[in-house]
Amino acid sequence: MPFLPTAAYSIHLQVALDNVPNTLGRLATAIGEAGANIMSMGGFDVRGDLLVNDVVANCRDEDHAAAVVTAIENQPGVEILHWYDRTFDMHEGGKIEVVSLAKVNDRHDLSMAYTPGVARVCIAIHDEPARAHELTIKKNTVAVVTDGTAVLGLGDIGPAAAMPVMEGKALLFKEFAGVDAFPICLDVTDPQEIIDTVIRMAPTFGGINLEDIAAPAAFHVEEALRAALDIPVFHDDQHGTAVVTLAALWNACRLTGRDMGDLSVVIAGMGAAGVAVGKILLDAGVGEIVGVDRMGAVYSGRDNLNVAKEWFADHTNPDRKMGSLKDVLVGTDVFVGVSGPGLIDAADLRTMNPDPIVFAMANPEPEIHPEEADGLAAVMATGRSDYPNQINNVLAFPGIFRGALDVGATDITENMKLAAARAIADSVSEADLKPSFVVPSVFDKSVPYRVAEAVAAAAVADGVCRT
Repeated sequence: MPFLPTAAYSIHLQVALDNVPNTLGRLATAIGEAGANIMSMGGFDVRGDLLVNDVVANCRDEDHAAAVVTAIENQPGVEILHWYDRTFDMHEGGKIEVVSLAKVNDRHDLSMAYTPGVARVCIAIHDEPARAHELTIKKNTVAVVTDGTAVLGLGDIGPAAAMPVMEGKALLFKEFAGVDAFPICLDVTDPQEIIDTVIRMAPTFGGINLEDIAAPAAFHVEEALRAALDIPVFHDDQHGTAVVTLAALWNACRLTGRDMGDLSVVIAGMGAAGVAVGKILLDAGVGEIVGVDRMGAVYSGRDNLNVAKEWFADHTNPDRKMGSLKDVLVGTDVFVGVSGPGLIDAADLRTMNPDPIVFAMANPEPEIHPEEADGLAAVMATGRSDYPNQINNVLAFPGIFRGALDVGATDITENMKLAAARAIADSVSEADLKPSFVVPSVFDKSVPYRVAEAVAAAAVADGVCRT
């Protein structure tokens, strides 16, 4: 089925039009008939017999964008002066930069910022190492660390190709919570190399955000770093996804009149995110959870289970349900997808209990598109920004680190994660709650600070603060 145009495939065109009636109308019609969506037009620049204008149009994919350009080129009286892909243009030269916080306008400033004055600060930290958290960037800086083995829905594309995602993560840290973050993409072949490298560079940072590391290595890396370091370590693919999923599910239950303890949940994908989602749903009191991987349902005693899946099998699926994803979906209330594109269809939703809750979060293509679930799902959510109910980690990780850094937390506890989920859920008022709005907008800049406040309070209650 055709999917909707999206800003992810938007193009910017500068066009010259013959200055005669209906040329602009034919241009707009050509773009529309090609299936693209005009998002904006600039002011007209009259150049004698020509009108020059800038047009932004959303397309479905790269091939569709090329087809739209061809359709415009075929219009008489219309010339494309130049055009470009807006997504690639945004990434040109990267998305972040380093800026200075201290002015160096004269010798006095220089003598304090650098030698000789800086030596006094060095000695203060040498004598009292904890002061590094107040006298250096450690106070507000997080490393975004990956080996590029599980990037979005793209898989093992390596550290260099992962860089745009890590840059984007750093951008979101700063934009949404004022946290300085820097991408660290490691060219390694063994999880132990990640652990060793992060331990060696930890003196620079106040927190470690692990990102896009394939399971089961992701579990081992996080566990080892949490044990070795006295700063927060958080694998966002696991816990950020889990926190926002729980928040969305709480609100979906509010909306549909369900109780968490009565829910039957199927999780497709038993990687880092799937296992973490299962854990946090268990902590929140969900009644029944069944996980599914490529071999089918996960149950205690099944073959081909890694350590993380063995834990999952021992704590979920008490009835030892077996079979494929389609088999175990029958008669359930909630589908949570953290796997890959196109795993289920409308027929599968019809086998679930009435008014199912569907969270299809695979990126960039979900397990089922909202267009296919329309009229079947009581609540539909994805991981994409171009559909309602985006279950996006940006609702969680900036506020979680903001709160942890503010109180000098040395760890991210389960209570801190639950507090973050509750803060996100409570950010949607009863008046605003509806099927297309069970999680707050990622552009609600108040949400990260609500999360930070809740996380900070939970850290204090759990006794994991440095001060």
